[in-house]
Amino acid sequence: MKILQSKEWLAEKLSNLYDSNPYINLLDMQITKLEDGQAQLSMPITTGKHTNLYNIAHGGALASLADTAMGIACATTGKKVVTLEMNMNFIKGAVPQMEIKAIGKIIHKGKSTMIAEGEIRDGDNTLLVKSRGTFFVIGDFEEV
Repeated sequence: MKILQSKEWLAEKLSNLYDSNPYINLLDMQITKLEDGQAQLSMPITTGKHTNLYNIAHGGALASLADTAMGIACATTGKKVVTLEMNMNFIKGAVPQMEIKAIGKIIHKGKSTMIAEGEIRDGDNTLLVKSRGTFFVIGDFEEV
C-alpha cells in the first residue's frame, strides 16, 4: 500500500474518476476547480433533461450536484467517502441556463466522518441551494 505522494496526482485521479462516471456524465457535471477541502462543479440546466414538470431544475438533479460537490471536496483530502446524510434547502428555482455552479467545502474532517457544506448558484450568482452532508470515510486513495 503506497501513501499519496502529491496533490497533483490526486487531482488527476479525481478528475479521471468523475469524468468516466456514467451518472456524472448523464447530468453533464464538470469539475471546474479543486483545492484542498474544496471543490467547484458546473452543470447546465437543460429543458427535458434536468427540469421538472414546471421547467425548473429538478430537485433530484440539484441534490446530485450538491452531493457530488461535497463528496469531491472530502475526496480532495485523499479519503474515499460515501454519503451518510444530506440536508438540502431549496432557496430559489433554477430556470434552464447554460451553467449553474456548486461549491462544496469541508467544515469538519474527522478520522471516520467528514461534514461538508455546499452552495449552488446560478449564472447571476443568485443562491439557489444550501446543503450540508455527513460523509463516512471508507478508505484512502492510493498512488499506484
